[in-house]
Order: sequence, then C-alpha cells, then structure tokens
Amino acid sequence: MSAKNGPQHDRVLGHADECDGIEEYDNKLPTWWLGLFYLSIIVGVGYGISYHFIEKTSQAALYDAEMAAAEARWPTPSADDALAAAANPESIAAGKEIYATNCVGCHAPDLTGGIGPNLTDAEWIHGGTLADINRVITEGVPEKGMLTWGPILGPQKVAQVAAYIHGAGGGQ
Repeated sequence: MSAKNGPQHDRVLGHADECDGIEEYDNKLPTWWLGLFYLSIIVGVGYGISYHFIEKTSQAALYDAEMAAAEARWPTPSADDALAAAANPESIAAGKEIYATNCVGCHAPDLTGGIGPNLTDAEWIHGGTLADINRVITEGVPEKGMLTWGPILGPQKVAQVAAYIHGAGGGQ
C-alpha cells in the first residue's frame, strides 16, 4: 500500500543489519492498550497524591504503627522478669535441656569445663551471681570465644540456663 491509500501495516524498518538480523516493524499500538496505559498513569499519579498529601501516610509510619501493635500484643520480657520466673523447678529443668543442646560442647555435660571454664568451682571469671551469669550468657565473651547467646535464645531461655548453671554449678 502506498501513502495515498492509507496507513501501511507490517512495514519493516530495515534495522536487521544493526540488530543481529532482528527485524523491527512499525505498527501502531492498539487503542485499547494505549487507553489502559494512559489510565494506569493517571491512576498512579492520583494514588501518589492521595497517599502522600491527602492521607499523609508513609511506609515508615505504617511500619512503626505495626511494630507498636505487635509490642502491645506480644511484649518482650525483660531480663529481670525472666530471671525471676526462672527460679522454679520447671524452668531449671528447661534450662538443663537448653544447656545440653547448646553449652556442653565447651563446658562439658557435668559443667566441669573443657574449652570453656569450669562452672562448678568457686572461682568465677565474670562473677557468679545469677545476674552475672545471665549477663555473661546474654552478652557472651567474644574475646574468649563465647557466643553472644542473648539474641539467639532470647531472655526467657537465657534466664533458664542461668538458673540451671547457678543452681547446679558453684555460683554465688
């Protein structure tokens, strides 16, 4: 077809030499597709204006609200609360199981030490009170190779292990 008879369809633009043999056609996009494209742009701009300027919300504000709601629903126990709760026999038994899972590699099953120090004698490098033991487990001793167990176990399990070590070992 020539330009006199109307628009040309499937006209090859001749870029095959420049594009590794890929032919490019010069066809118009369908009207329905262009309509959806322009509509999505208009809706996107309207949504952006509504989100940021009319409703005045942001991802940071939504995140903060969700984290506050989660903290209210599932409060994180403090180390002092966990230590007080760990003084019962069930918690000490649970602490023994946690110790057997995580601590025996360095401190031996009977708490006599090996790689780590002996936990049954009267000499404690970092203090032998229940609070000291809890702090050392929570913070670890990285310079001597002990992991920081607080983020791994959480305050409740750390307090249970501390109560077990304090009761079974030579804590003060």
